[in-house]
Amino acid sequence: MRRRLFASALALCLAAPLAGLSGARAQEAEGPTVFAAASLTDAMRALGEAWKAKGHPAPRFSFAASSALARQMEQGAPADIFASADEPWMDYVQQRGLIVDGTRVSPLANALVLIAPADKLAPKVTLTRDTDLLALLGADGRIATGDPSNVPVGKYAQAALGWMGQWDKLSPRLARADNVRSALLLVERGEAPLGIVYSTDAAISKGVQVVATFPAESHPPITYPFALAKRAEGNAPARDFLAFITGPESAPVYQRFGFALRHP
Repeated sequence: MRRRLFASALALCLAAPLAGLSGARAQEAEGPTVFAAASLTDAMRALGEAWKAKGHPAPRFSFAASSALARQMEQGAPADIFASADEPWMDYVQQRGLIVDGTRVSPLANALVLIAPADKLAPKVTLTRDTDLLALLGADGRIATGDPSNVPVGKYAQAALGWMGQWDKLSPRLARADNVRSALLLVERGEAPLGIVYSTDAAISKGVQVVATFPAESHPPITYPFALAKRAEGNAPARDFLAFITGPESAPVYQRFGFALRHP
């Protein structure tokens, strides 16, 4: 009887580390979890399909404003890769030790555009410090963009409107969305006569037209930093997928969706 009990206990002790190992392997077999800025939605999904076609487990994506994703990571959300729409939110997670040092890279750039509903007559304009956006809005119109207090596209919009000297009079007229795709939707539906979004978001929508592009000097450079999350430091599939989405093989996909490529 004692021998049988000892044998059972020994079997359980040996099985415990094997169970932990199989759990780690199962996690990797599911594919990496990628927290990505909303503006990366279409490009990331295309890259995920390309990765899966190579025989790898399909990555899982969570798309939202970079600010929301960074705060979720801070609260313990299980991200393996973070792809932000601006440098400050990547700084935020890096300062908190949530990404692996040496894995941060910024392969993409974007532009900021002024949009209007596609079915409305909207003249093309050249944006300068003399352009009167308030006149374009009309008496009750609002400009849809991300919330400047935390959403990257809204922060870029605030900088651009400040450069034009029109932030103080236009800030009360903003329709503050929780991410860039929500702002795009407000314009598509005609709920806002104008919007400020990334050029890539305008390009994928049949419901909006680009009225103007903001000068590059009107706002900080729009760059996209990617990094491996600290929890995935030993996760080889996550590292491999990060290398894929930041490497030369992914470049044509990003270009197809309108992103500009940055060189190291």
